[in-house]
Amino acid sequence: MTTMNSNHVDLPGVTSSADFEVFLPELDGDLLLDQDEEWCEVLVDGRRDRIRFHDYHLIYDIPGMYERLFYDMLECVSPRLVRDLLATALAEQAMKAEDLRVLDVGAGNGMVGEEIRTLGVESVHGVDILPEAAAATRRDRPRVYDDYLVADLTDLTVEQRDALVRAELNTMTTVAALGFGDIPPAAFVGAFNLIETPGLLAFTIKDDFLRDDDPSGFSRLIQRMLAEKTIVPLAEKHYRHRLSVHGKPLEYIAFVARKTGDVPAAWIR
Repeated sequence: MTTMNSNHVDLPGVTSSADFEVFLPELDGDLLLDQDEEWCEVLVDGRRDRIRFHDYHLIYDIPGMYERLFYDMLECVSPRLVRDLLATALAEQAMKAEDLRVLDVGAGNGMVGEEIRTLGVESVHGVDILPEAAAATRRDRPRVYDDYLVADLTDLTVEQRDALVRAELNTMTTVAALGFGDIPPAAFVGAFNLIETPGLLAFTIKDDFLRDDDPSGFSRLIQRMLAEKTIVPLAEKHYRHRLSVHGKPLEYIAFVARKTGDVPAAWIR
């Protein structure tokens, strides 16, 4: 049996609004959902629909829902934690935030970019495969990014690649977007190789995707990047990304590393 837990939503500060309610499932103990199977229901304008958490395009279309669901109800801390970890690494390396030119990969609705800006970073570019993500950013955080590219990082057009090269990017961030197929290893590498050397990488990943039995390809890739010293760790933190719909902690690891070279294409093939 599944029942629903309602949580009414207010929308302070959102430029366009709708009255809606989000309902989390109250699941029997025997029914365990994997993270990429989680769902909720949302009531908007008298219509109630079930939305899978990874159907981001549907969530972004409802102003304020992403923030309410993941940050208010499920207590996500990843954007702020990555910001703080990056700030620590910059201080330890005597680097200035204003010298960073950041590519935020899987930029979503701009929450990570917004946090990065608070460090004093003056150049932040976003990229996401979803046009709904770009539209949500324009709606809710229109001044966060210098530019926001809707693109598939595994299949960039000449114009898209040229635009990113012209930005002379020296830092890459990607938060809570790896390992579930949303950003595959090839897309991660495609973005990483656009970053200047030396450069910086700040990212989070679920700890499951760093284990030997990881099927996503990220464990092999990251371990090889470390072994070959393509990246050199500067800061690392194991932490609770957010709560699951069961109220259990979802454990992630955040990294900040120095980039010392590109990833060869053969590593992905």
